[in-house]
Amino acid sequence: MPNNLLKFRRRTFLSTALAGAALPLLPRRADALTTAQAQSLVEAAVADVNRVIASGQSQSAMLREFERIFRTYADVPTIARSVLGPPARSASNAQLRSFTDAFQDYFSAKYGRRFREFEGGTIQVQSARPVRSFFEVVSVVTLRGQSPFELNWLVSDGSGRPLFFNLIISGVNLMISERTEIGAMLEARGGSIEALTQHLRTLA
Repeated sequence: MPNNLLKFRRRTFLSTALAGAALPLLPRRADALTTAQAQSLVEAAVADVNRVIASGQSQSAMLREFERIFRTYADVPTIARSVLGPPARSASNAQLRSFTDAFQDYFSAKYGRRFREFEGGTIQVQSARPVRSFFEVVSVVTLRGQSPFELNWLVSDGSGRPLFFNLIISGVNLMISERTEIGAMLEARGGSIEALTQHLRTLA
């Protein structure tokens, strides 16, 4: 096996393992999620993303569509709590609601722009597998003039329905990356969740 491929697979494995370690404990439903259901969720999300990146719409129109996609398929409250980290445990319900609303707009705009970079390409779902209490669904992104790369979706039904709670883009773990960035923003504002929330609103 070529060294670069081996390194990529090791990096993806480590990112998935870290994501599992970082994930808050999620309640398991009686009708536990299956591999096929997790894959179906991602296939539906990918179909929507492929439709948008092939649409030729303006940037603002695409970003609105990506925001709708994230609101439909992503477990944003779980992502928000996870990236906020330990301060989420001491935050009031009102603080957490305001932060989650601001983070949802920030998250949708930021990763909507990232998906817009896929314009002219395609995403194809390849496989799915159980990992601890969640599922990893592997897709491959093919862009013009670039080598294909993996986009992995981590899916759980801990919120009450199947949703993805993390993405691993070419080995880069979204949840861990965002936790680092949000932590730095919070520290720069003296640990004030209210100040962090207001700042996120300016970035959306």
